[in-house]
Amino acid sequence: MKQRTLAGRQVSAIGLGAMPLSMNNDKEYPSFEDAVATVHAALDAGVTLIDTADVYAPAWDEMGHNERIVAEALRTWDGDSTGIFVATKGGITRSEGEVWGRDGSEAYLRSAVETSLEILGVDRIELYQYHRPDRSRVYGDVIASLAKLQEDGLVRAVGISNASVEEIQIALDVLGEGNLASVQNEFSPKHPGSIGELRFCADHAVAFLPWSPLGGTGGGARRVGERFSVFADVAQAHGVSPQQVVLAWELALGDHVIPIPGARRAASITDSAQAAELELSADDVTRLSASVGIFDD
Repeated sequence: MKQRTLAGRQVSAIGLGAMPLSMNNDKEYPSFEDAVATVHAALDAGVTLIDTADVYAPAWDEMGHNERIVAEALRTWDGDSTGIFVATKGGITRSEGEVWGRDGSEAYLRSAVETSLEILGVDRIELYQYHRPDRSRVYGDVIASLAKLQEDGLVRAVGISNASVEEIQIALDVLGEGNLASVQNEFSPKHPGSIGELRFCADHAVAFLPWSPLGGTGGGARRVGERFSVFADVAQAHGVSPQQVVLAWELALGDHVIPIPGARRAASITDSAQAAELELSADDVTRLSASVGIFDD
């Protein structure tokens, strides 16, 4: 598979968003064994980037569920897992009764990192991402706490998620230009609103990881060709799935873009992985972008 740069390392141009294996809009989850098999299928297809989070779980009392799937998949895969890049996230809380919250305090983030380290079975997390802003705290202070975790050797690289251009700039100011590894925002034909953040990241050599790049769980990804007919038309012309066209289009928006499509089935991620080899023409990319309201600056 073609490669892209994330946190100074080469990773597959298409990653795996592992969330749907443990949490999705349908509330339908594969068995633990089938979930592990889906991760194995991604690895077999050349995927070397897996994105997870501590909060991805079927219920509040199963925090870490998704990280456990990823850890077991890497442990049992018959390939060489030493080159697999696992990124996780923290900062969202879940408590009894499915009460959700956010906690960006240094104490909470340190505790979350230590728990993720134990579940993943590693000494250091390759990329730790601040999941969603805790609006009760100064954003720069939270980033400084993440920098301290990096300084202490618990995480190798720091990323942020669900961030505005202003918050990306704050992270750059605190960490120093070149030290913010990634921004993970929702981006797809259904949700093109993060194009400003995508372009800002290009200007600052920050990897941009679109989450729900196909339109999300609950049918958005499955019906992307129905909802966005131009993508279906281009797919027919190339003899591929609309999903592959969506991902190839996102890749074409910049060398710093690394989509992380989710999957509950092996067939889904196997199809998505093939998007890395799909070459769209400049006219294709312009046409697709215009169809969702994105135009050149």
